[in-house]
Amino acid sequence: MKLRREDMVVVLSGNFRGQGPSKIVSIDRDSRRAIVEGINNALKHVKRGHPKSPQGGRVTIPVAIDVSNLALHCSNCNRGVRVKSQMIDGAKRRVCCRCQKFL
Repeated sequence: MKLRREDMVVVLSGNFRGQGPSKIVSIDRDSRRAIVEGINNALKHVKRGHPKSPQGGRVTIPVAIDVSNLALHCSNCNRGVRVKSQMIDGAKRRVCCRCQKFL
């Protein structure tokens, strides 16, 4: 998987298509799903006494999105791009396929 936590990504498909760049908060490599900041939030109704909302009401919780619907954002190209890996000075680096810059 070429995406990591703290990466800036763009949503490619689904209800949030075109939104971004947004930061990946967490990623689950087994199920290939990621939680992205500000994308795909759901409302959960909670009773009084809930730790996140002591008075009760509606709480927004982030919901994971499939990694195949995300693309890494290249700040040079200013769009979502595909990524390849190259060995540079003995270190494996991610490179934008479009402009050949390091990400």
